[in-house]
Amino acid sequence: MKRFRIAALLLVAPFLIGSASAQVVSLITTPAGSFSNSAGSAIAKVVSEKTKVRMTIQAQASSGYEELEAGNVEFNVSNSFDSTFFAQGREEYKARGPAKAIRHVAALIPYRVAMHVRADSGIKSIADLKGKRVASDFNAQKTIARIIEAHLANTGLSYKDVVGVPAPNVVRQAEDFKAGRIDVMFFALGSGAIKEAAAAVGGVRVLEVDASPAAVKRLNAVLPGAYIMEIKPSPAIEGLSKPTKLVAFDMDLNSSTKVSDNVVYQVVKAIYENKKDLVASFRPFAILEPRNMAKPAEGIQFHSGAVRFYKEVGLWPPKEAAAASAPAKKGEAAKKK
Repeated sequence: MKRFRIAALLLVAPFLIGSASAQVVSLITTPAGSFSNSAGSAIAKVVSEKTKVRMTIQAQASSGYEELEAGNVEFNVSNSFDSTFFAQGREEYKARGPAKAIRHVAALIPYRVAMHVRADSGIKSIADLKGKRVASDFNAQKTIARIIEAHLANTGLSYKDVVGVPAPNVVRQAEDFKAGRIDVMFFALGSGAIKEAAAAVGGVRVLEVDASPAAVKRLNAVLPGAYIMEIKPSPAIEGLSKPTKLVAFDMDLNSSTKVSDNVVYQVVKAIYENKKDLVASFRPFAILEPRNMAKPAEGIQFHSGAVRFYKEVGLWPPKEAAAASAPAKKGEAAKKK
């Protein structure tokens, strides 16, 4: 019996060693059902299957910048403007000052976002939201309040023109919409929460934004870097019956100086080389353009591990490179954990 046990241990030992050698890292996303959570889950699956890094998801109420800066997690996915605000210590993050550890890793896919109303609602435009009930505050996810404010500004309104209904985060807002406590729901196209809401209320309809220069200027005053995209109807998108102009901004993958070059390199390489697998897990990755992953993020340095990969595939230096987006200095990345 003793010899049998020894033999059994010898057989499984290589698998135990292989499992132990895989470095485990965490990726923070917003709550389950949100766009970033679905995208993050797809990324984690590809990274875990295609590299020696095992990536796990931490879904939580906020985007996890504080945890990223402190070194408690290795990655997060968030929108480009919020990453810039955090890195520079602006807007919602003014009180904490500039963040020194956060690093840009990759530009992923556009967040194509919209305000949704019930299909049978009398609200036909964003201007019609005046006096209506709109989710507000978002104490655990202030970015959402800013995006909604930008939609209102696009048509010349502000939160002063609507009836604010406090919600802690975007998922709770969706619950309020399904329950009839608010008249409009904000969400990124392709999110599972939109499909759930549509099923619960008998269908939803997207409100188009104004693409005129003056309207875009008002939008950018609240949401720097945002742009207008015309989205065509698709079975994967709820609420669109014709080509519709909507707000978009980039989803970015971020890391920090506390994460090794080797880990970041493997993660970027896995995303760049496995678009098909990403799409299989989350259909919006169909609009991922791998050659655009090296797009700079305003005011954030690139992680040197990402720069190493982009040099290998001829994407460095980026065409839109700016001084603030220069790579981290040699030796800046932390040693492997």
